[in-house]
Amino acid sequence: MWVLRPSTLAMWGVKTVPGRRSRMMTQERGGLVEKIGLVGVGLMGHGIAKNLVTKGWALNYVDHPGNQPTDDLDAAGAVKWNSAADMAAACDVVVLCVTGSPQVEDVLIGSGGVLAALKPGTVIVDCSTAIPASTQKLAAQVEAQGAHFVDAAMTRTPKEAEEGRLNLLVGGAPELVDRLRPMLGAFAENIFYAGATGTGHQLKLLHNIVSLGSVTLLTEVFACAQKGGVDMGALVDCLRKGGGSGVALERVAPYVLDDGALDQMRFTVSNAAKDVAYYSQMASDLDAEAAVAAGVKTVVDGQIEKGNGGAFMPELIKLLQG
Repeated sequence: MWVLRPSTLAMWGVKTVPGRRSRMMTQERGGLVEKIGLVGVGLMGHGIAKNLVTKGWALNYVDHPGNQPTDDLDAAGAVKWNSAADMAAACDVVVLCVTGSPQVEDVLIGSGGVLAALKPGTVIVDCSTAIPASTQKLAAQVEAQGAHFVDAAMTRTPKEAEEGRLNLLVGGAPELVDRLRPMLGAFAENIFYAGATGTGHQLKLLHNIVSLGSVTLLTEVFACAQKGGVDMGALVDCLRKGGGSGVALERVAPYVLDDGALDQMRFTVSNAAKDVAYYSQMASDLDAEAAVAAGVKTVVDGQIEKGNGGAFMPELIKLLQG
């Protein structure tokens, strides 16, 4: 495919604006001509979109009520579409950044109609958190369409997404993943290759049950300590200098040290419940033990039953005190 460079366009009398991409231009990176489509410009997806478009990639996205404000993306040259299927038909890579397996399935084989619109060679990159069994079934349908599927689940927070510093946990054909690395590197600091298609989503669930399990345990411990009158500063310091140090502690500690600060972990109980349920489903599919995960599931599901699904995870410290 031809790549139209500014010098060539100038010869044809086409003017380009410095720092902006002409709509006539596409880019060739790492062996793929990348016209990128994005479904899901939410808290995480906005950071992905911003880094792609500001780093020179030809970005398209689907307009949706759940999107974050997109004026900055439009100003940077992103193209807005009303139809996911129409956008997918025009793109070389389609990135999905939606909530979970039901939403991925709806985009591809449900109301979104993306699967039927894919042209041969198009790559689906699913950055959602999903059930691996569903991922593998969808990947088979995408491959049958002559397209390709890579799962690239994310860790870290919207803050790192905006900074282009996400972790990506990737599964797919190794040669395809290698070709995608320049694009993925636009919004990821670390890329962990897990293996075949579906293993990226497996790795995400393994990571999340450790992360969310640790956070849940810490909130229970802090709730117990507050009931017992233990100084919160002393407890945090003790954990930091002992066996309880780590990222989970640093995400929860501001809640007890800084008057309920939540900026380090704006992750809801309902989202945690979804991820824990996905892990439990994966463990069941693999006939693997999940007794500790079952305990975490009991805690978060119990709070949802009480109507607290919208609370952020550190707020369990208060909620678990009754």
